[in-house]
This record gives sequence, C-alpha cells and structure tokens, in this order.
Amino acid sequence: MSKKTLVAVSILTAMLSGCGHQEHDTHHATLQFDVTHPIRQDTTLVKQYVSQIHAIQHIEVRAMEKGYLQSTFVDEGQTVEKGAPMFKIMPTVYEAELRKAEAEAQAVFMEFKNTKSLVEQNIVSPNELAVVEAEYQKALAEVELAKAHLSFTDIKAPFTGKMDRLEARTGSLLDEGELLTTMSDLSQMWVYFNVPETEYLDYAQSGKATKDTKVRLKLANGSVYPYEGVIDTIEADFDNHTGTIEMRASFPNPDQLLRHGQTGNILVDVDFPDSLVIPQKATFEILDQSYVYVLDNENKLATRHISISAELPHMYVVEDGLKEDDIILIEGLRRVSNGQQIEPELISASDTLAELSLHAE
Repeated sequence: MSKKTLVAVSILTAMLSGCGHQEHDTHHATLQFDVTHPIRQDTTLVKQYVSQIHAIQHIEVRAMEKGYLQSTFVDEGQTVEKGAPMFKIMPTVYEAELRKAEAEAQAVFMEFKNTKSLVEQNIVSPNELAVVEAEYQKALAEVELAKAHLSFTDIKAPFTGKMDRLEARTGSLLDEGELLTTMSDLSQMWVYFNVPETEYLDYAQSGKATKDTKVRLKLANGSVYPYEGVIDTIEADFDNHTGTIEMRASFPNPDQLLRHGQTGNILVDVDFPDSLVIPQKATFEILDQSYVYVLDNENKLATRHISISAELPHMYVVEDGLKEDDIILIEGLRRVSNGQQIEPELISASDTLAELSLHAE
C-alpha cells in the first residue's frame, strides 16, 4: 500500500473516531431545567355560578272590575309610592249599584223597625222579626259588596316600586282581570343559583351553605356589584335531572342598578388555609390521574402521583402526594423521562409565585 493511501486512511479513521466521541458526549450530556419547591400559603378559590336576578316583589297589576279605563296616573318606568293612585276605571255603574243597595237596605230597615214594634205589641211572633232582621243583615251586606266593587275602580300601588310598560291605554274597555302593567320592588333583590351536589356537600360541611354566608355578584359586563349579598335560603330538594340544588342570595339595591330579569354570576369564596400550591405547568396526566416529576438527591427525576383538591388560575392546590421540601420540575416535562438525570436550576417559591400571579393578571 502506498504512503498516500496510508495517510488518507489514517485521516478518515481519525475523523470517524472524533465524530463518534462527539456523538457519545452529546448523548450523555446532562440537560438543565428549572425546578422549584411547592408553595405553602393561604389560598382562596372563587367559585362562579350562573344566576337569575329577581325583584323581591314582582307583580302583575290587573283590573278587578270590567269597564272603561277612565284615567292613568302613572307612566312607564316611573317609581310609584305605596298607596299612590295608578289607574281609575269609570265608576258610574258601580256608583249606581251602591245607591241601589243603600236604598234597598233602608227599605228593609224600615220594615225591620215596624216588625219590631208589632212584636212588642204581641201582634206578630218573634220568628217573623227574626226573618226580617236576617233580610236587613243581607241588605247591609249588599251595601258593603257594592262599596267594594266601587273601590276596585280605584287601583293604587300595593307597595313602592317601579313601573313596567303599560299594557292598556286610557279609554280602553277592560275585562275583569285584564293586565294593566307589571310592577317591581327593587329595594332588595333575590339572586337564584344552582349548586352541584358535590359542591353543596363541601359547602355544608365547611359551613358555607348556611344563612349569612357572604357572596358577591358578577354582572353581565364583567364588573362586580359593589354590595355584598348573603345566602338566606336553600331549597329543600335536589333536582334529579340536573343533580343540583337551588340557593338564594339577597342583595341590597340602593342605587337600583339591578333590575328584575337580569343575569349574572354568583361568586363564592372557598378558603384553603395553609395549603400546598404548585404551578399547573408542573403537572401531567396519565389516564386522568395527575403526576409531577420530583427530583431526588442525585438529581434524578421520579414520577409521583398527586391528588388535586382545587384549581386556581395557573395553579393547583395539592391535597396529597407532595411535601413542602420536595423539588419539582416546572419546565420541559415532554423532554424528560422517569429516572433521567438533569442539571437543576432552582427557582425560589416566591419567584415562581410572582410569575404565576403575573400570568393570572
């Protein structure tokens, strides 16, 4: 073999040997990843429930007598004080019926007086007087009934509240029971919301599902109502179709911002005192079970199953499976495997929490 051939073979062998060492070194290089400790702190989870807002009183104002609507004293959207006149039905017929009843009662009264005089003279029997007296009492009842019919022509506000739209206009011929308007007492609002059975049990066992528990109300535009409410009623039965139970919270409404028929979300604070919190990004799932990678003393990763009790923005509250002094992997979970050794870059719990808070904002 010539000298040139030997030199070429030597160079190629050296190159291949160098590439092999480089690939071997790369394969065994230790990768660097961020790790941190679980965070121990008092935590509050905010539960949201879709709700319906109702006025404490919402009624239909209807005509109690038939006749022409003679006068309308209110307007749509107006606040009406209790006892203020709202509508008047033409009273002519009912005034005539009252006068007729009063005249008949007077005639029966005269007959009663005459019969009583005859009884005193032993001309007629006491039984006849009793019959006439009954007729007189019946006539008086007819007078009271006529007065009631006449009073029903004046429709007054049963409470202080806000008017809705007018369903009848002045001059309309009304039937008995015809709808005139609706009216709402907006001084206090009832907000109804449904809670799943499991969450109801959690609330009941922690004392949340009780009267005087404070809640907040998130409005449709995303703002939070400035006044707190309290849970004051819990229904007796669960809805078997939805697996929920209905609760009611009362809210003051001094500015009348809330109206009957609005929607919103009830906000309930659930406290987790001295709880262990980890970033959501530190977890992965296998068959609906949650796991994390925990670092041992040799910087090797070990898969560990954890139980999660609550989900917060970008964080989980851990119920079981971790301790405060454990070190967990918080990045590159898809690039590592169980038992792999890494070069850890420890991020303090406070810095991790600050980063999570920034993401939550």
